Amino acid sequence: MGRRPRRTQTWWRFLRQRLLWLWHHEGSHGQRARGLAAGVFTGCYPFFGLQIVLGVGLASLVRGNHLLAAAGTWISNPLTSLPLYWFNYQVGSWLMGPGPGFPSLQQVQEQGLWDLGLAFTGRLMLGSTLVGVISALLLGGGYWWMLKRRQRRRA
Repeated sequence: MGRRPRRTQTWWRFLRQRLLWLWHHEGSHGQRARGLAAGVFTGCYPFFGLQIVLGVGLASLVRGNHLLAAAGTWISNPLTSLPLYWFNYQVGSWLMGPGPGFPSLQQVQEQGLWDLGLAFTGRLMLGSTLVGVISALLLGGGYWWMLKRRQRRRA
């Protein structure tokens, strides 16, 4: 029995070292804020299953922290996705004018989200873009400000 805890400790130590390396590898305040902003931006889109990949890819383009980009995509998690996409659709409808109503869950299950037509998806994508840009700027900028403030307090 003495070997199992040691293996577990070794595995946790290895995992912790890799996460810390990843965290410090892209460690400037700007890189961390850009990574979070990239993740939040892509998390506002209804690309289920691709959000983390897109967030990390966007973080690479803007030279942001990949770990925070992956974490930022969880702005749309199973609890928040429906309210977030409803809000995105409402924003898109406000910009493009009235369109078809937000579909019921049964319609989405039967037809699929993308089969509901350009009138619906166009409004959803436009709203997702606007909400994503504003959310990314607010959360990324707020996180950068918080990191700078914390650095000043430590100095």
